[in-house]
Amino acid sequence: MEQPLYGLWLALADQYSAEICAGAGFDFLLLDGEHSPVDLRTALGQLQTIAAYDVAPVVRPPTDDPAFIKQLLDIGANNLLIPMVEGEAQARRIVASTRYPPDGFRGVGAGIARAARWGNDSDYMRNANDDICLILQVESVAGLEALEAIVAIDGVHGIFFGAVDLSASMGLLGQPNHPRVMSAIDEAIGKVKAAGKFAGFLSADDDVSLHFVERGAHFAAVGVDSLLLSNAARRLAREFKRGGGPVTKSGY
Repeated sequence: MEQPLYGLWLALADQYSAEICAGAGFDFLLLDGEHSPVDLRTALGQLQTIAAYDVAPVVRPPTDDPAFIKQLLDIGANNLLIPMVEGEAQARRIVASTRYPPDGFRGVGAGIARAARWGNDSDYMRNANDDICLILQVESVAGLEALEAIVAIDGVHGIFFGAVDLSASMGLLGQPNHPRVMSAIDEAIGKVKAAGKFAGFLSADDDVSLHFVERGAHFAAVGVDSLLLSNAARRLAREFKRGGGPVTKSGY
């Protein structure tokens, strides 16, 4: 089996915490603009911070809005994860929004864009279409039904499966690890691999992550920065309030 890539979800929307995570050894960091306060300015700051480290940043905008996708590309977000993709026509529109004409309809503003180093990269416009990594997030029953058509599109490099929304779409709200949900993702990973594309997922449950990696997932987000902090904070508070202090030394 190919060696999978492991990543961390960034929901704290902060440059300082992003830099801490950038040095942790992950293969990629996902800047989440869908369910956290990450906006264009926040993403820019985090991209600038992460750039000093050997880790790939991926940005997830809140929607498939072509205008916002254009802005993310211009600030240097080459790796995009677009949420809630449910059909072939939508997927084709998303691909076109990431490409300069004649292959798409991305607006041309490289002269004032960080992505082209404000005009210092004379090859940027010529190479930009080929330098984008586009991952589409399938997280509904409708998306699964259209999966084979979506994954066959040129310019779609991978599919990311969102188990939480998928469970809700399947009538299993709050049960992302339900056997029906996991079975559906197992089957979907096989379809993505058969199409020669990359499959990925997010899970904070180690057993679930290992399950999907064993099924052939190419990339896995295995934690969320905000959950790591909140879980560690609650654990530390409980240890001291029980009496006797922490079980292990804090490392200070």
